[in-house]
Amino acid sequence: MLLNIFRHWPFALLSAAVLLLAPGRLAADLVWNPQTGWRMEGGALAGLTGVEGRNALELMNRARTLEERGSMGGAIKSYNKVVKKYGNSVYTPEALYRSAHLYLARKQYLKAFESFQQIVSRYPNSTRFNQIIGEQYRIASALLDGARPRAWGWLPLMPARVKGLEYFEYILFNAPYSDYAPLSVMNIARGHQRLHNTEEAIDALDRMVNTYPQSLLAPDAYLQLAQTHASLVQGPEYDQSSTKEALTYYQDFMILFPNDASISASAKGLDEMRNMLAESKIEMADFYFYKRDNYTAARVFYNEAITVYPDSPVAQLAKSRLAAVEAAAAGRKPTAEPAAPGPSKKKRFFFF
Repeated sequence: MLLNIFRHWPFALLSAAVLLLAPGRLAADLVWNPQTGWRMEGGALAGLTGVEGRNALELMNRARTLEERGSMGGAIKSYNKVVKKYGNSVYTPEALYRSAHLYLARKQYLKAFESFQQIVSRYPNSTRFNQIIGEQYRIASALLDGARPRAWGWLPLMPARVKGLEYFEYILFNAPYSDYAPLSVMNIARGHQRLHNTEEAIDALDRMVNTYPQSLLAPDAYLQLAQTHASLVQGPEYDQSSTKEALTYYQDFMILFPNDASISASAKGLDEMRNMLAESKIEMADFYFYKRDNYTAARVFYNEAITVYPDSPVAQLAKSRLAAVEAAAAGRKPTAEPAAPGPSKKKRFFFF
């Protein structure tokens, strides 16, 4: 994905060199007037002279005239000719910009994004940089939400949510410290969650909390990290690495954002994860106690269950089991203990 971005680096470096050598030329303001056509203000040069200059200007005027008449397809073709034939002229960024908006109007989202990307890559000091990043963000959001791009401006294609994810990565590469960067990371996480790519979603949320910890979206990222890890928990009989990760992020959320509106949801999630981890300790302790008669190991895990979640029903169960372990170790018959917490069963009656 990013390899396509790296291919544009030579263009960006070349543009930077030209900016240093001839800042006036690329800083030119092209102004459109229906009577006189395009003209440059500030005494800047077009970068073309003679026949080439006249031909480029003629193409630009033709494109804008077609655009004004509502002939978007014809205008796009003329703007694209300017980009192809006169790529080093001052007309090129304007041609790319206007063709991008025309593609967008025709819902040709992929071509619109590519045209905007050419401007960002070739003219990184463009005065429209922030505006273009905003347009790219809107395109990526639309695709991620299921917008159907069109071919030739009229034929609807299948939704391209994966392409939307790819475009958010471009935005992060183009403007990693812009206001759109944290939003892009969160959208990447949202997109992967929608596509059931849980590991990729966790990776995106992890990037969010580590790269943009001061963002207003950071609390939501912490809570989503906790909830996503919690969704991977299968039960007390299974590996508890996801439980521990969820515990960590719930605790971090409550410490870092004690006044957040979602603090109650975090507290509930933390309670569930602590309960799950304590139950897993009892599962281990029961195995050593009932299956292996290993009283030492059983004591360790019952005590860990109490430590994980003191003053809980699970902890009370662990304490009663500890008493049974001590009785068994001393050779005494263990006293009755409470059953493990669980749903109450309906009474059943038998008739003989």
